Amino acid sequence: MSRVGKKPINIKGVEFSQDGNTIKIKGKFGELKKSFHQNISINIEGEEVLVTRPNDLRENRALHGLTRALINNMVQGVTEGYTKTLDIVGVGYKAEIKGKNLLLTIGYSHPIYLIPPEEITIEVVTPTQVKVSGCDKELVGQIAAKIRSFRKPEPYKGKGIKYSDETIIRKAGKTAG
Repeated sequence: MSRVGKKPINIKGVEFSQDGNTIKIKGKFGELKKSFHQNISINIEGEEVLVTRPNDLRENRALHGLTRALINNMVQGVTEGYTKTLDIVGVGYKAEIKGKNLLLTIGYSHPIYLIPPEEITIEVVTPTQVKVSGCDKELVGQIAAKIRSFRKPEPYKGKGIKYSDETIIRKAGKTAG
């Protein structure tokens, strides 16, 4: 039995509605809706949600823990939200907000504009630190990865855009040999 799949999910303080295997969760940070595989059954019992599977086939075992984890991420997203922080390292590299868009000056001959989706909030804490936040964990991670992909950190000087908790493994240059 899946250790993750059999844990109940606490939905206290969340508006939870179910239509077949489509779940809609509403909380103080927003609203999320997602459809799940028909083999997995999702049951609401009081203040908890239980995810069960019909049998021990390989596909159902895989979907069991996945479904429970996705529902838990949705509940956590609408109650607490998700945040990713990015650091910009390099001489002259900076970020700023123009309206709702993010303007990055990161060593190219042109500035880069990023227009975020409406569910995502981008905040420039300092000119070298960007904070991406929202209620959808997948979308927050995707936008943060998109920003990082504009100038990935390089291993020699460490210049580029990196996650704040990421460590860059540095290489010695030609002179180290």
